[in-house]
Amino acid sequence: MNIYQHFRPEERDFIDQVLHWKDYVDNAYAPRLTDFLDPREQHILKVIIGEHTPVKWDFFGGVKDAERKRAIIYPEYMEPSEEDFQISLYEVDYPSKFVTIEHPQVLGSLMSLGLKRGKYGDILFEGDRIQFLAVREIGPYITSQLETIGRASVTLKEMAFSEAISAGVSITEQSITVSSLRLDTVVSGIHNLSRQKSQLLVQQGHVKVNWTNIENPSFECEEGDLISVRGHGRVKIISLEGVTKKEKIRIIIGKQK
Repeated sequence: MNIYQHFRPEERDFIDQVLHWKDYVDNAYAPRLTDFLDPREQHILKVIIGEHTPVKWDFFGGVKDAERKRAIIYPEYMEPSEEDFQISLYEVDYPSKFVTIEHPQVLGSLMSLGLKRGKYGDILFEGDRIQFLAVREIGPYITSQLETIGRASVTLKEMAFSEAISAGVSITEQSITVSSLRLDTVVSGIHNLSRQKSQLLVQQGHVKVNWTNIENPSFECEEGDLISVRGHGRVKIISLEGVTKKEKIRIIIGKQK
């Protein structure tokens, strides 16, 4: 059976990576720790490795309800602990009385340090408090190199997980109908936009599906996809409920607040 047929073509490289990790653990009988994975990557890893094999997997993102998590792939004799995931939590110290910092600025400043997105976990906000998670091995580098975010001078302080901001997300479910599962059509139905407007948003690179920019309006959406539209928030396709009498596709979506 061709395992690739169950996934999208653009996911092939990650599937190959997971297969490599699985073979390593199986042959070396030693654990393998990944960088932070987004939820789609976590799903692919679970499917590829499976539930009933000598190679096991577990996820941890540093905080409860984390979206991005590191995976440990390990032989069945092992019982991973939180410490094995090698995650650090940092709080950003900045002059909050005089400047406001937003999520894109934090991510942009972290990425400007020249490290991959997989080195960072969730970015957490609560009032004017800002925290983020990172793989432990980059700690000395980011604490010495990250000096500004936006216009603010910053310093980082490592925190215990018990002091973490909650990562919980509120979701509101809604039922909509669309004429097809094309990305532009689904975006139009979700956000009550004209088809022309939604098509333009896709073509201009303002739409992500499962954390990947998609610029093809005819891209086919699937159950479980997380669709992010710049300026409109994020929505998950929870389930496809079949076709109505008017031959429309009924979709249950979850809007994140």
